[in-house]
Amino acid sequence: KGMFIYNIKSSKKIKIPRIVRMHSNEMEDVEFAGAGDVIALFGVECSSMDTFTDGALNYAMSSMFVPNPVMSLAVKPKDSLMMNSFSKAIGRFTREDPTLRIFTNEKTGETILSGMGELHLEIYVERMKREYNVDCVVGSPAVNYKECITNKATFNYLHRKQSGGSGQYAKVIGFIEPLDEDEIKKGKTFVFENHVVGTNIPPEFIPSCEKGAKAACDKGILAGYQVTGIRVVVTDGQAHPVDSNDLAFQLAMSYALRQSVKDAKPQILEPVMSVEVTVPGEFQGTVIGGLNKRNGIILASDLSDDGTQAVIKADVPLAEMFGYSTDIRSSTQGKGEFAMEYRNHQAVLKDTQDKLVKQYLTN
Repeated sequence: KGMFIYNIKSSKKIKIPRIVRMHSNEMEDVEFAGAGDVIALFGVECSSMDTFTDGALNYAMSSMFVPNPVMSLAVKPKDSLMMNSFSKAIGRFTREDPTLRIFTNEKTGETILSGMGELHLEIYVERMKREYNVDCVVGSPAVNYKECITNKATFNYLHRKQSGGSGQYAKVIGFIEPLDEDEIKKGKTFVFENHVVGTNIPPEFIPSCEKGAKAACDKGILAGYQVTGIRVVVTDGQAHPVDSNDLAFQLAMSYALRQSVKDAKPQILEPVMSVEVTVPGEFQGTVIGGLNKRNGIILASDLSDDGTQAVIKADVPLAEMFGYSTDIRSSTQGKGEFAMEYRNHQAVLKDTQDKLVKQYLTN
């Protein structure tokens, strides 16, 4: 207590005003903490995964893997006068929890809260009401689908625009292909590679090509979902001494990518959850049947030696897990419980993809 510590991430020097050891909902003030102690500090501005040292050590602990959100919903305060408290709550929650994200829908202007599931988002909406006295209007939860390509495809695109005076000219040649499994496991979603030999595309326009490719991946051609797991390789191109510029190469790359994705057999991906259900043994069959109806894949079903308790493990699409809390309570007389966590994104069934594409085209 009273010593100075340093936030390696922000390089800020902070004095420790108070140290407490937590016991459930009780706090015990302590003067010092040693190795292995789990304590809480007051008055220290920080975010999850920050590392503090005494200043003599200049390294940070490696960050934990943070998965991308799998579900989103629109949220806003019922009373516009509560917007300041709403913003404070969101700011604090996103600092505490790296799996909670916030962004604004450019089309509608809505504030979108994204997280790891229905319950995860419900908890934060409830905390806003309880801790900040902010009642919120909440939209229906939406699953965060993605799009990917399954084949390699080439592109050879010329962007040329003349409207009097300086125009726009840019040509890009190359190919796209899916990332391999090892790259995806490492968390990579987009890789851009420059294989241009010489100056057919001037070096200053290579970043423009990458920017255009990323912009095209923000909105897939099937249903408008983000394109993931893609490698974009530029091998050649052409520039004009007067009409080539940053915007021209951005647009050329963006249009080239959208065209080539059509030839790469695009596919929609959905988040799949690892689900573990614990129920009395008598309800084992009922739970397995319920998970099968939700397009789940049963991985294991274990019954205790005395037959009193069953644990069922399954992979289930997140879209099929809406309302499962109510379902498991009613089907097990309130004796069942479950936990789930994000596993990965997998290809949706053909019927589901056709439905999502139709909805996108209709809207």
